[in-house]
Amino acid sequence: MIVVNAKAKSNNNDIIKLKNIINDLEQETLKERGCIDYAFSVDLNNPDVLRITELWVDLKSLQDHLKTPHVDIFRNEMSKNPIEIEAHFYEANEISYPG
Repeated sequence: MIVVNAKAKSNNNDIIKLKNIINDLEQETLKERGCIDYAFSVDLNNPDVLRITELWVDLKSLQDHLKTPHVDIFRNEMSKNPIEIEAHFYEANEISYPG
């Protein structure tokens, strides 16, 4: 499984302007083959931070996702707004609750 943990920093107004584009990206991505989960959320303690969590069956599914039209639209809109994104990519295995 591939895990993507990303954080976008901007001001809340820019994030709000992108809400429809983000919603479209999220909805279309969830339909993709190999997508286990894909979600955006605003940080409760810092409304200028948007968190992105993605779970993919495998690396090919994520690579295919990055070539889709909805990702291109998202990238185009992001380039018009001053949002800094930091993303980390992991290969992982799910484990049972350790507690």
